[in-house]
Amino acid sequence: MPRSFVLAAALALVLPAAAQAQPRAQDSAAVRQNYVKLDRRISMRDGVQLYTVIYVPRDAAPATAYPILMTRTPYSAGPYGENHYRGNGPGPSRELSDEKYIFVYQDVRGRYLSEGQFEEMTPDLQGFKAIGNRPPLHDESTDTFDTIEWLLKNLPNNNGRVGMMGISYPGFYASAALPNAHPALKAVSPQAPVTDEFMGDDARHKGAFFLLDNFEFTNYFDVPRPKPVANYEPLFKFETKDAYKFYLALGPIKNANGPKYFNNRARIWNEYQQHETYDAYWQACNIRPALTGVKPAVLVVGGWFDAEDLYGALNTYQAIEKQNPGISNRLVMGPWTHGAWARADWSKFGPLSFGANTAEYYRQNLETPFFNFYLKDKGSFNAAEATVFNTGTNEWKTYPAWPPAPAEARTLYLQSGKGLDFKAPAVASKPTEYISDPANPVPYTNGIHGERNNEYVMEDQRFAAKRADVLTFRGEPLAQALTVAGPLTADLWVSTSGTDADFIVKVIDEQPDGTQRLVRAEVMRGRFRNSFSKPEAFTPNQPTEVKYELPDVLHTFAAGHRLMVQVQSTWFPLVDRNPQTFVPIATADAKDFQKATIKVYHDAGHPSAVRVALLP
Repeated sequence: MPRSFVLAAALALVLPAAAQAQPRAQDSAAVRQNYVKLDRRISMRDGVQLYTVIYVPRDAAPATAYPILMTRTPYSAGPYGENHYRGNGPGPSRELSDEKYIFVYQDVRGRYLSEGQFEEMTPDLQGFKAIGNRPPLHDESTDTFDTIEWLLKNLPNNNGRVGMMGISYPGFYASAALPNAHPALKAVSPQAPVTDEFMGDDARHKGAFFLLDNFEFTNYFDVPRPKPVANYEPLFKFETKDAYKFYLALGPIKNANGPKYFNNRARIWNEYQQHETYDAYWQACNIRPALTGVKPAVLVVGGWFDAEDLYGALNTYQAIEKQNPGISNRLVMGPWTHGAWARADWSKFGPLSFGANTAEYYRQNLETPFFNFYLKDKGSFNAAEATVFNTGTNEWKTYPAWPPAPAEARTLYLQSGKGLDFKAPAVASKPTEYISDPANPVPYTNGIHGERNNEYVMEDQRFAAKRADVLTFRGEPLAQALTVAGPLTADLWVSTSGTDADFIVKVIDEQPDGTQRLVRAEVMRGRFRNSFSKPEAFTPNQPTEVKYELPDVLHTFAAGHRLMVQVQSTWFPLVDRNPQTFVPIATADAKDFQKATIKVYHDAGHPSAVRVALLP
């Protein structure tokens, strides 16, 4: 979450210093010279007041009326007080600051200096549930509507148009503005928006709990707040130089609620653990069904290397596209980690070099023209439906639809002898097996790290290939380049000697020098293979199909490279450990964690495979 959008102290520990630096054209003195800062408490329809920080250009006048560009955030709208100005420009980017808007930042309900009770993702409650026999009084859509209404009436010299943007959780609030939108809301950019926390965003992926991220984040975010506060203190002091060792020593996940850690003080953490299936709790937090009747122009933005909300960007775009045919809805996917498009420079990532500043390119050619056109009638905005970066060729591509067409559906079959081929497997073949041991889980990254290593999403997988509990299937060197576009589907036939198991499938680009670069990976909690709402145990040692989707890619595998697929059952401590017995994981005891023999089948009757779409 970029520092320019997220000022919470918690995230200073998550992002490296380089990620927090956001140089702008103006320093705080220049902002003061060019903008008047207003701190206001805006009343919602139920009387709750939301703290709102406003920067109005000093030259605003009837002849030079400005549009409003707003970000709603749970991570602080500060600095607070009308004498305290943002030190890095009034806007969310240097380019937008230079353009001049009325910039608005608001603490959402129940966070920082806003009144009310914070709830985890309340997108459009009228679309999901009612209180008694009446609809709820408020949700994030109504809070946005009420805020816009106040701003239009109380800020002189606005031009009557409003835009919204935000990254990560603020991206969710941008999405939440779309249902029943205020008529003045003309342009919205949800960027890496949290969208469905059970299926693929921050909390869980296909039901598997993302332990590493949520433990650290919850310590700073999920803090009881009896009244509005300008700052939050963590629930407990936490620092480790070796996350793998710490979380393994922590033991079963229920131990996180011990007296040294959350101690039942973290309400949202407890909700996450109490709701282990895709029940009404998670379904109510899923904003996708509410994204109907959308009228503003939309620009959805995401990063191929986003370790948090890649799913959110892709699925927000798809939900809007399917449920609102004909509207202006565009997608941008770049070679970015979480929010990296807001950084001053993103011309490389780890060992990858992109040959240009991709973040600046995006802001100058897509984001700024988008808001200028729809809010100021300035210039034009003729971007393609999908502007997407190819992570294999390091070039931007444009398409009239995403996923692009035409594309040829192909199936990569896992073969005996750990081969990989587009040809169907032989009639008879023994399964390949490994022993999965929760006491010795496969690390998600190489080396020792105290915090999440963001580079794991494209990391060389040779460290994992060396392990006996990771199966690596390799294709032959490619005679010609292959471009894979869109979602991937893992279709495994497996068995386990236990009654539950996780499956992690990785698609890898093996280069001629032996580097095994990760292209995409995803986990599936096996108990949810037939239903995310009604988990089922495995019958021990019985071949069973586990089929699930991996997030989209646009990646060209060059000639001479090999396609590779890895299969494993632990990904630690990124993902919590599955006991491999069919018990509630949130309350599992140490004795419930058992070794299991996992078999992957690759014969004609049980053809394990990864399905891809190839561009011509």
